[in-house]
Amino acid sequence: MQGACDHAEQRFEEAGYTAVIAGPKARQQYLGKHGYPHVSDTSLFDVDESAFVGVVCPGGWAPDKLRRLDKVKSLVTQFNESGKLIAAICHGGWVPISAGVYGGVRVTGSLGIKDDLINAGAIFEDSPVVIDRHFVSSRKPDDLPMFMAAVLEVLVHAPSFASKFVEAKLR
Repeated sequence: MQGACDHAEQRFEEAGYTAVIAGPKARQQYLGKHGYPHVSDTSLFDVDESAFVGVVCPGGWAPDKLRRLDKVKSLVTQFNESGKLIAAICHGGWVPISAGVYGGVRVTGSLGIKDDLINAGAIFEDSPVVIDRHFVSSRKPDDLPMFMAAVLEVLVHAPSFASKFVEAKLR
């Protein structure tokens, strides 16, 4: 069975992007909520926003841990200020919430964080995928095909993403 990160990485590769998994430590194995292993390519502390076209915040347990890190919040804020892709699925919305970038943004997410999204000033919609400018959000892994189609749509049509460089996923 394929994990959500594997699905996303394949879609990025098919579209000509290189997915970069960033974690607290480089070359560290992290287990997803359902036990799928992923090895980080780099430390998120070494990530420079200017080298990436956007960020995808996956769901599971990672967002609750990552949103506590100042570097993660800073990166998401920088992506927002640059008008670059900020995508979140399931509980991944916790990261943009903690970065303070969801005010007035139409989003969806796991029903478990609906109140958090609303309290952060987001406009919640219970839809498989929501696109609002450079923000893309989805509710759950079952929405992955629509989520990734929307993420790629934003990347292809965003004028500031003239070159296909890399996509960062904070994990």
